[in-house]
Amino acid sequence: MKRKLEFPGFIDVHVHFRDPGVPEAETTASGLAAASRGGFAAVVTMPNTEPACDSPELMSYQRGAARECGGSRSTILLTSACITRGRLGREVADLESLAEAGAAFFTDDGSYVADDRVMEEAMRRAAKLGMCVCDHAMDPDESRGGVIRDCALARRCHLPIMPVSTETLAIRRDISICRVTGCRLHIQHISTAEGVELVRNAQREGLPVTAEATPHHLALSCDEIPGDDANYKMAPPLGNNEDRSELRRAVKDGVLMFATDHAPHPAAKKSLGFAASANGIIGLETAIPLTWMTMVECEGMRPDEWAKAWWNMPRSILSPCAAKKLESVRQTVVEVGESRAVDVSKFASLSRNCPYDGWESTCWPVAGRRLN
Repeated sequence: MKRKLEFPGFIDVHVHFRDPGVPEAETTASGLAAASRGGFAAVVTMPNTEPACDSPELMSYQRGAARECGGSRSTILLTSACITRGRLGREVADLESLAEAGAAFFTDDGSYVADDRVMEEAMRRAAKLGMCVCDHAMDPDESRGGVIRDCALARRCHLPIMPVSTETLAIRRDISICRVTGCRLHIQHISTAEGVELVRNAQREGLPVTAEATPHHLALSCDEIPGDDANYKMAPPLGNNEDRSELRRAVKDGVLMFATDHAPHPAAKKSLGFAASANGIIGLETAIPLTWMTMVECEGMRPDEWAKAWWNMPRSILSPCAAKKLESVRQTVVEVGESRAVDVSKFASLSRNCPYDGWESTCWPVAGRRLN
């Protein structure tokens, strides 16, 4: 029997729209259409556009593009801003001006701020502003050129392996700076059991540390990659079965929130084989059915707790200015009970880099009313 469940509007705090930069992969209009169809009341765009979003003017450009396509009437677009100028990791951006312009939080997503002194300065300044710093916790010096975790496919295809320490060294560094500065810290797209344990320990210590799990790291495992298919290539890479189990447990325990890391790419950039193709997949239109399947149906998570990982927990990393814009967002309504298959050909997104075509779920978003 079909039934509808109503929740406060879901927020995706990690999406990539390619405007400006690569509009053939995703425009603001197509991205917001995908978000609306996917059941999201608001999304936060990442600043790794071309040029990087490190100024109030570039934030204003993105918001203007959203207004032009009517984004404020369906899905609200919030903008994050760079930690460093140009996302180069060398010099802290003008965080004060970016905060005043309404940045949701600061991140160099897609790049790790490797210089400890730069990261500490950024977190000290962000703390004074009451802002959260979100980090793409992948230390490039430790990655050794890896593109995949150790698994049968990696060995069979002689793919360079990325060690777990790529993530854990970065998280450990970030937490140590959080401890010194008191700045709110959010770890993006966590992927390893060891990384989850670091976050758990930081939270037990009382530090203001949060983290997110993506639908693909919860649903997929490197042990199950079917072949040399770049739709399974992510940054960070998919973990093994143990990592996936620990991520699910951490979501169920309230340690991790959800975020999609929606990463559209033109077909040409995802058709070069696993080693050479771009990282990431689209996720806005499959996030609700996938996380319901993995967490509610497979792991027994209560629907209200599942929903909080999409609406309540994400609000905790937003700036007061960004949070205020969500006072009148539409509800997220899902219909549960009838099994339907993912049909990538019908997506609103301009990109098709998705491994879920044909997957079935019993939970799908439907149109929800505005709260005010």
